[in-house]
Amino acid sequence: MRLRSYLSRLLALVLVAVIGLVGCSNNTTGLTGNYSQDTVKVIETLLSALELPSDTEDLGKVQTQVREEINDYISRYRRETKSGGLRSFTTMQTALNSLAGYYSAYGNRPIPEKLKKRLKLEFKQAQLAVDRGN
Repeated sequence: MRLRSYLSRLLALVLVAVIGLVGCSNNTTGLTGNYSQDTVKVIETLLSALELPSDTEDLGKVQTQVREEINDYISRYRRETKSGGLRSFTTMQTALNSLAGYYSAYGNRPIPEKLKKRLKLEFKQAQLAVDRGN
């Protein structure tokens, strides 16, 4: 009886470990781990999301995807010493925090033109810094 109990607990532990590892390896945003390429990809995605009209049918899905991409990007590169101190990363982090904060505070409301203009400027600055290697 004890052996059966031990084996069932061991099996449960193995299943939890497998499910946890499979869940952690799922990268839905498509970031590759190459800082320059990922920064350009995130900028392109966010610029296209900013250009969507406010009456877009799937705006909620787009915002969810944008939030996931922001979270994945920041969590991947914030702690890295190579990218965390770069000018491009700090500019991106400022822009991404602004956009994520707006989505958290105002939900599905359209993004104001003033914020769009500022985000586009910061994305342009980050793009230039990435191209220079900063």
